[in-house]
Amino acid sequence: MINELICITCPMGCRLSISGTPEEPVVEGNKCKRGIAYVKDELTNPTRMICSTVKISGGIHKVVPVKTAQAIPEKYKFEVMKLINGIEVHSPVVMGDVILENVFDTGVNVVVTRNM
Repeated sequence: MINELICITCPMGCRLSISGTPEEPVVEGNKCKRGIAYVKDELTNPTRMICSTVKISGGIHKVVPVKTAQAIPEKYKFEVMKLINGIEVHSPVVMGDVILENVFDTGVNVVVTRNM
């Protein structure tokens, strides 16, 4: 089990010491309750936002930035990157355009983050 984490839920960046079990962690060092929730999530169901770029044709740039609209289970991060790397879109695209829908049945879309 992880013994230490730095909380990323707010700008404080608390250094958290963890003992107990993943289901019932004992957390020390947090300055707010969000640190406890962060540890529980990180130990039982870690999630990550994925930010990347995809190829774009028909414009002045060669790539357009994209991201997952919400965090996805960490176990899918490399598979999502493989999908993203295989995509090419055609200009124009608008911020928020969905380029991948419901990746791995997570209910999360990959969206464009810049108008091009």
